[in-house]
Amino acid sequence: MAQHPQNTYNNNDNDSDSDNEQTMNLATAPYLQQSATWPSEGEHILAHYDDSTVVVYQAYRPAIGLHALEHGQFGGPDFSFTRMSWIKPNFLWMMYRCGWATKAGQEVILGLRIRRTFFESLLDAAVPSTFNPRLYAGLPEWQQAVATSEVRQQWDPDHAPSGAKLPLRAIQLGLRGKLLRRFATEELLEVIDMTSFVTEQRAHAQDGNPMLMTPVERVYVRLDRKNCAPENSV
Repeated sequence: MAQHPQNTYNNNDNDSDSDNEQTMNLATAPYLQQSATWPSEGEHILAHYDDSTVVVYQAYRPAIGLHALEHGQFGGPDFSFTRMSWIKPNFLWMMYRCGWATKAGQEVILGLRIRRTFFESLLDAAVPSTFNPRLYAGLPEWQQAVATSEVRQQWDPDHAPSGAKLPLRAIQLGLRGKLLRRFATEELLEVIDMTSFVTEQRAHAQDGNPMLMTPVERVYVRLDRKNCAPENSV
């Protein structure tokens, strides 16, 4: 694996008092250096992960995001456990979706650290959002799987920092029911506030800008060493 200079983002507004330092517990590296090592096309899961955990991203309105940061899990009057919630392991896809934290209702950006074993159980349980004849005998079988599954899998075009579409495709997983509740509570190991980092990097969000820093991501390799292409993920 290629090595990059890695930094832990520090949001301390140049305050020299170490007691006031707020560190985002997520290694970052220059986007241009990282993207040169990533696949240029096809379906690949790019993610920030270590031996036991993986980080996924979501964007929320303040009432939901700040509650999660305060309590270390989701809940409160504004978070719904009855609707599907989509998680994204690819940072730049999340930035495209939330407009670098400028879209209404998506102003708080969170990195959510979960166990890799749980993440891989979601991959195994996922049903694709579109019918795939290689995976299902017919349309009725797929429709039944969609109706009963608690995980939806969707591959979308990945996006460059500017928002331009790329040939590379990125995955997102929609969660509902008991698996959503597990994700939002017992499986959630850390809630990382990335809002200040995103706001700072938004000024550098041009495709060729050497100043742009993004979380360190690489192609995800399963614990059982499976490729994470869709035919091996469901």
